[in-house]
Parts: sequence; C-alpha cells; structure tokens
Amino acid sequence: MEANDKVVETVIVGNYVEMETEGQPKSMKTKLSKFLWHGGSAYDAWFSCASNQVAQVLLTLPYSFSQLGMLSGILFQLFYGLLGSWTAYLISILYVEYRTRKEREKVDFRNHVIQWFEVLDGLLGKHWRNVGLAFNCTFLLFGSVIQLIACASNIYYINDNLDKRTWTYIFGACCATTVFIPSFHNYRIWSFLGLVMTTYTAWYLTIASVLHGQVEGVKHSGPTKMVLYFTGATNILYTFGGHAVTVEIMHAMWKPQKFKAIYLLATLYVLTLTLPSAAAVYWAFGDMLLNHSNAFSLLPKSPFRDMAFITFGFACTPLYFVWEKAIGMHECKSLCKRAAARLPVVIPIWFLAIIFPFFGPINSTVGSLLVSFTVYIIPALAHIFTFRSAAARENAVEQPSKYMGRWVGTYVINVFVVVWVLIVGFGFGGWASVTNFVHQIDTFGLFTKCYQCPPPALPPPVPHLNATAPPPFLHPHNHTRSP
Repeated sequence: MEANDKVVETVIVGNYVEMETEGQPKSMKTKLSKFLWHGGSAYDAWFSCASNQVAQVLLTLPYSFSQLGMLSGILFQLFYGLLGSWTAYLISILYVEYRTRKEREKVDFRNHVIQWFEVLDGLLGKHWRNVGLAFNCTFLLFGSVIQLIACASNIYYINDNLDKRTWTYIFGACCATTVFIPSFHNYRIWSFLGLVMTTYTAWYLTIASVLHGQVEGVKHSGPTKMVLYFTGATNILYTFGGHAVTVEIMHAMWKPQKFKAIYLLATLYVLTLTLPSAAAVYWAFGDMLLNHSNAFSLLPKSPFRDMAFITFGFACTPLYFVWEKAIGMHECKSLCKRAAARLPVVIPIWFLAIIFPFFGPINSTVGSLLVSFTVYIIPALAHIFTFRSAAARENAVEQPSKYMGRWVGTYVINVFVVVWVLIVGFGFGGWASVTNFVHQIDTFGLFTKCYQCPPPALPPPVPHLNATAPPPFLHPHNHTRSP
C-alpha cells in the first residue's frame, strides 16, 4: 500500500513540477507574457472561480430575495454555497483520480485539456460520459446565453438609446472575440478584471441602496406564492452551481491538488458580495423587485452605476474545447485555425439570447433543469459509484477527511445532496421555474425587443386645428343684450 502511494505521489508531483518548470519565465518578454497571459497558480484559479461563480447573476439576487423573503434568501445562499463547495470538492477528487490513473499509463496531457465528460468516461464508462456531456454542454450553452443577455441588459441601463435586442447583437459580436483565448490558462487578466468589477458592482448595489433609502410605501411581502418561492430558490441554486468549468480551471493549474480549498475560499468571498448587496437592494425597494429582475433598473442613473459592469466569456471556453475535439482540431497548435474553428459555437448562443431575453426567469429554469444534474446530482452519484468497491476505496488517491466521517460520512452527504436537489431543486424548482418562464413568454413573447424596459415617454399632445375654441370670458357687469 505504501509503495502504491509512493508511485502515485511521484506521478502527480513529477508531472506537475515538469509543467511548472515549463511555465517559468526566462526573459523580460516572457516575464511580461506570463504576468498578463500565462496563469496557472492557485491565485489564478481563485480569481477564475470567484469571478465565474456569481458574475451577472449578482444582479438578479435581489429579485430572488423579493420572491423568497429576506430570511429564506439569506439561508438559501448559505446552504447552496456550502452544497456547491461540496460538489466542487467531489469533482476535484474525481479529476485527480482520473488524471493519476491515466498518467500511470503514460498519457501526456500537455496539449490536451481534460474535461468533465472525459473524467466520467475514464472512471465510469461511456454511458456516464454521454449523460455528463449532454447536461454539461447544454448548461454551458445556456450559461453563455445568460451572460450575453445580462451584458445587453446592463449596458441598456447605461445607454438606453438602443434597445436590449440591439445591444444583444453588439455583444454577440464581442462574444466572438473569446475564440482567441486558448484556455483557462490564459484568463489571468480577464478573470482578475472580472473579479474586480464583480466586487465593485456588489458594493455599489449595497451602498447605493442604503444611501437611496427605502422607497415610499415599501412592502416586503415575500414569500407570497409557492411558484415564486421555488423560482427564487433555484436562481440561488444556479448562482452557486457555476462550477461546470471546475475541471477546466483545475487543468490550467500547475498544481491541481491545491484546488480543493480554493473553491471553498472563493465561495466564502462571493458570499461577502452577494449577501449584503441582495439584502440592501431588497430592503430599499421591496416588492418592486418582483417586476424588475435586474437590480440596475431601480437605481437612479449615475456615473457610479454606469461603471458597474461585469465581464463575459467564461462559459464559452469549455464549449470551444468540446467542439474542437468533435472536429479534430483540439491539439492543433495554430491559434488562428482554432479560433476560426470555434466561431460556429457563437452562433447558437447569439440566436438563443435573442429568442429568450428573460434575464432572471431563465436563470431559474436553467438552474432547476440543468444545474441540478450537472453540478450537484451527477458529481455526487459519480463519486458514490467510482468508489463503491472496497478495492477502489483502498487505492483511492485522495482519502476522505476524518472531519467528514471518512467514507461513510462522505456517502451520507452525497446521498443527501442527490435526494435534496432531485426533490427541491429539480422537482419543485423545475415546476416553479418552468411555470414562471412560460408566463414570461405569454406576457412578453419570444424575440421581445426590450424585456422589462420602461414604456417610452409619450410626446406632449399637439392641439388640433379644428378644435372648438373655449367660450369667451364675460364680465358680470358687461353683458351684451341679445337682439
């Protein structure tokens, strides 16, 4: 047993150190390139996780609070933050297990990005791979759609000379530039800026709401309906289920073993952003948020609000990898050829964002139908089945912590995750979010030009030329006698 552990340790550390050495700068040019472009440290992974976890969903959390009420909103954020950190931990364990087994077989991953469906394939077989691939790709597709819708919605409140659909066209073109980013290894500046802007936006929402104060006659009546309650809950499920890109972020690290704690630390940081901002906006505007899924729409226009913008692009990248592998371009060393091959992936994202511009309700729908399986149920079940035999548990690269009850405690937690998310997230959440989504379609219609935009101001009435003139004013002492 000790010999096996030693072999495993040698395989892991040897390969990672080799990769890390390859990434060391040797000149001023490579130092600058590494600083701006090549990121594989634990800090880079933390930036990517923290900025990718909440992103534009931050703006819809006050909307969820109006559906859930203040207490439930806070409790669901804490609960799903913990649940999300647990399943991210499971994914990291399964990734290390898969990679170690493959490296024992002398497989070289330096020109290949490992993805979640490949981990499932290597550990559990093709049927798990197919299910994981279907859920993961569909979630990432709609995750990119939501990011694009959010960008258009946000920029509309900065410049409303163009409607949201036109801004979607523009940002769809901007989205296409992400085809030139090779992998998460090259997201250093992007993820850093994303986290800075997410942090600024969260504290802007908090401070601006407190300074604005409560609107006259504010009401905090939530929760009022079961449909709204579970819709709000699944939006929070979606918020802390952003780790569909966990494997890609881990693979970009020099030492992926360090990832286990990184996601939990990222979640704790994200909670310092989401809890104050959602609570403050809901406190100030109350039930008005039920008809304003984007918190920006209720705050007065100002330079500080216009600066609050959240970057876009993370969810596209894993889709690019899947497409490259499907057409045999993934290991091509030409960046331009890979970028050209990726462009077809942008088209369905663009098109779906124009069809379903329902920022807020679409988050809950994606959360209940896709996130519930992709990042909660499937990882928990995969961990159970991967280590179901005594031999697999004995030879596991990573042994469960004693603080989690070893294998028995891990199994119990996994079963709880599966049952809870299946019943509450997928069952009740699916019913509520689909009902609400259909209501949005019935109310606004598909391809709506400007979702939840204020009605245009009516021009002042023009007096009609043939309008009857008002009767002349007659002085009481100057009557004219009629003939």
